[in-house]
Amino acid sequence: MTQPDRMELLRSRCADLGQAEVARRLKYSPSAINQALKGTYKGDLFNLLTRVEEVFGSTIVDCPCLGKITLGKCAANRRLPFITVNPARVALWTACRACEEKQ
Repeated sequence: MTQPDRMELLRSRCADLGQAEVARRLKYSPSAINQALKGTYKGDLFNLLTRVEEVFGSTIVDCPCLGKITLGKCAANRRLPFITVNPARVALWTACRACEEKQ
């Protein structure tokens, strides 16, 4: 998904849900969302729009451990801490570190 596509997805979700709800789901402040929409956001817009795609997008990635999953599920698994007592989590943690989807 391109940056303009992600921005359009952000605009669409804000129209549907409202800026405050979109901000809550993205874990950004409502003012950050407002600034991004106005084009005055001083933070890293790439990170914000990547989060938009993770939360609201329908991009499918091919995970070496889990198969075809959404980018949102990929990001959630990628952020899990390393835990040695679960072999599946060890495999996932190792695969996530080498994955090209890693941001």
